Amino acid sequence: MVSGIHHVTLITRKVQANVDFYAGFLGMRLVKQTAGFEDATQLHLFYGDAKGSPGSLVTFLVWEDGSPGRVGHSQIGELSLAIDPASIGYWLTRCMSFGLRSEGPADEFGEPVLRLKDPDNIIVKLAGARDLKSSAVWDGAGVPVEHAVQRVRGVTMLTETPAESRDFVERHFGYRFQANRGNIDRLVSESGDIVDIRNAQGFWSGAPGPGTADHVAFRATSEEQLHKVHDALKESGASATNLHDRKYFESLYAREPGGTLIELATDKPGMTVDEPQATLGTKLFVPKDPITDLKDLKVVLPQFSMPGEPRINYRDLPFVHRFYTPPDPDGSVFVLLHGSGGNETTLMPLLHEAAPRATLLGVRGRATEEGIPRWYKRITPFSFDQDDIKSEAEAFATFIEGAVSSYGLDPKKIVYVGYSNGANLLNSLLYLHPNLVHKAVLLRSMPVLKTFPHADLKGTDLLVISGKTDAYGKYASELEARLKQSGATVDSDVISGGHDLGDADIPIIQKWLSQQSN
Repeated sequence: MVSGIHHVTLITRKVQANVDFYAGFLGMRLVKQTAGFEDATQLHLFYGDAKGSPGSLVTFLVWEDGSPGRVGHSQIGELSLAIDPASIGYWLTRCMSFGLRSEGPADEFGEPVLRLKDPDNIIVKLAGARDLKSSAVWDGAGVPVEHAVQRVRGVTMLTETPAESRDFVERHFGYRFQANRGNIDRLVSESGDIVDIRNAQGFWSGAPGPGTADHVAFRATSEEQLHKVHDALKESGASATNLHDRKYFESLYAREPGGTLIELATDKPGMTVDEPQATLGTKLFVPKDPITDLKDLKVVLPQFSMPGEPRINYRDLPFVHRFYTPPDPDGSVFVLLHGSGGNETTLMPLLHEAAPRATLLGVRGRATEEGIPRWYKRITPFSFDQDDIKSEAEAFATFIEGAVSSYGLDPKKIVYVGYSNGANLLNSLLYLHPNLVHKAVLLRSMPVLKTFPHADLKGTDLLVISGKTDAYGKYASELEARLKQSGATVDSDVISGGHDLGDADIPIIQKWLSQQSN
């Protein structure tokens, strides 16, 4: 039968801060890291007890540097984790030692509760629940076993239709009414965890994104039970989805009448289906997908370090950016500027293929066009906002100065790689800030400045790759001539294709890099 909470899934925008809070501060075990089932370029982390038991799991979809969501009705608004009631004092002291603000303890339905906020401002409550114990408490994170987080205590569901939401959870997922406090009805499962149904009439609606919950998942102890609930949901007119194979469990999704997304997940096969308990969470797993390339995903997915391990401490600089550090870096650094519609990770697979041991620093352009990132505003496909080019070039130069200082980069060893309008910003930087770029690869580039300042580019080494059938390709020769006239050393090549990047670019880049190192 359905019995309590299986897991709660939330969304974070900073994976390192998330790991530091849940694995470091709270002492939960990272039991699984996977690429997303719906989007393989999205990292998905699972925290839980030592075994990753159903009921202990808190999972996060990583929308790295994504726009924050908004908590409101039709969402889970709070996450509650069970601790021993006698441990409240320990956690108060731990909050102070970590510099974290806490509220309480306060009494909630007869339990002492300490309220915290995680790095994404998600409300996390530590609830003294005497009867909720884990059979596999994790003792590998520096939190004494007697004070450790035991499992998920419950969630708070924000709804404009509290009566209908309560009926839905009781009827389909085995919860029963326990008590009422003001605008909150508390429901309890046979497992002992709780769902607080909060009347959120008059609240604004929730918007998905970092800092919000994606869904709560309830437990189906067998596939047979999953199918029974699926049939019952369909008979009642609820919008239940087809069944999904999530590798670690079978599941279905439905929205309760107030709009909150609910999943029903089986206990088996569980977190140890693809790695032993001793090494849970130490390896990236990728859902079966014939178009998924694991080596590309490892470059694109955000990297993180476990508490106590060396890590990159990201700085607050003018542009969103991300590093990829290979297992055996050779000291070279590539700064990557994407094309229209790309982001800070778009060029990483290509450059990792061309230079497997290079550290990659991808940067996201700040201009947008119809919601997609680019590097400067354009007026028509072949004319561009000159003031915006200059201001964004200035901002990028400031970013590089900050990155060099913050991350200890050697500016003379950086190789810049730009594609399309990212390459166009680079060729503009050569003239607007002539001492910034010393080596660069310009992919499908064209001149975009109407007036070029004088610049002495002696000692600047450039590779220009254009496409034979590219509509912008006719401008490449003009760009090359201007760069050479300014003193730059320019190598050029033409691939048989058009504007898109492809495998043909890789050997050309590799050959040029080899020549640069000689």
